[in-house]
Amino acid sequence: MTGRELSISQARRVALAAQGFADPAPAGRVDRRHLRRVMGRIKLLQLDSVPVVIRTQYLPPFSRLGCYEPPLLARIAYRDDEWFEAWAHEASLLPVGDEPLLRWQKQRAEQGETWSSLVELARRESGYVAEVLAQVKQRPLTAGELADPRRREGEWWGGRSLGSVALDWLFRIGAVGIRRRGNFTKEFDLLERIVPPEVLARPTPSAEEAHRELLVRSGEALGVGTATDLIDYYRLPVREGRARLREVAEQGRLETVAVEGWSEPAYLHPSARLPRSVDGLTVLSPFDPIVWNRDRAERLWNFSYRIEIYVPASKRVYGYYVLPVLDGAQLVARLDLKTDRSANTLQVQAAYAEPNIDQPALADRLRPHLDELAHFVGVAEVRYGSRGDLMPALRPAPGDSGG
Repeated sequence: MTGRELSISQARRVALAAQGFADPAPAGRVDRRHLRRVMGRIKLLQLDSVPVVIRTQYLPPFSRLGCYEPPLLARIAYRDDEWFEAWAHEASLLPVGDEPLLRWQKQRAEQGETWSSLVELARRESGYVAEVLAQVKQRPLTAGELADPRRREGEWWGGRSLGSVALDWLFRIGAVGIRRRGNFTKEFDLLERIVPPEVLARPTPSAEEAHRELLVRSGEALGVGTATDLIDYYRLPVREGRARLREVAEQGRLETVAVEGWSEPAYLHPSARLPRSVDGLTVLSPFDPIVWNRDRAERLWNFSYRIEIYVPASKRVYGYYVLPVLDGAQLVARLDLKTDRSANTLQVQAAYAEPNIDQPALADRLRPHLDELAHFVGVAEVRYGSRGDLMPALRPAPGDSGG
């Protein structure tokens, strides 16, 4: 049985408020308190190594706060160790205080229930893995800095060395953690030197307890979502996740509701807010929680979206690295963007509007935002291409700045 019903407009506003889009804009310079607030809203930042515009973890805070200094985020995560890397929604940054909630997956890896190929390697090369761990105990290092990285020729583990795979295994079981050096290079260190002792000393929750807590956090981050949405946020096991979700709902930690047009019941977090409106315009990372679940993006915003990096160029519909545009409570457009540092420009290679959008009005609001994005990623100007139905309205007239 479901309780009250939300219109699709209400569900959108609840979702955006939960993600921080209804929070007041910073009054001055963005500092670490603002970045902590964003992390408090979204719970994790998905990582990705492709820096087409800027590395993806820097974009969700920009979308919610505007310009800030990207090195500040890296400092919080990798120097001050307030956040740490873990497998959550893919590779992610999370607050270090969440470490106990992810121990269940490390235990399952160590017991051979997941990552079977890594388990096989760890058992076959146990002496070498122990040697690698001993080197990390001496000092933080990259895979290439191992005394004997055991490089392999040809296609083996994606061309990675045995040392790199051994470090990956040690990371999966929680023996080591990851910091990042320049150019996003992984530096491995003992987890106990990254996560504070008071966190490591906390009791380890059972898998069931951890799943329940993570589902509540998913609900808080999403505002409202189906079982699939909530389970996907931290990539929990589906069958177990559904069972734990029923328990959480019975405990009153999430409310069962209906959402207009959705065939499945939804879950609403008790603290979810329903603002009268959500204002502002911004681009979103392809890995922003608003759109990373493509099915939810289509259900909630009628926005069919996929990232086309791995699609052959001749078969791409919108472009290589396309960022959705959020305007108020609607997804209104998509832009194929690229930062060209050699030319000191942000290239708008294509721009497409969703149906029934006032394109000239949208373009007038979008151009200053793209100037801000260019400043954020560290280039001097925006250059506009020719592809897409929105481009004629978006491209400045000859002689205008940015043209």
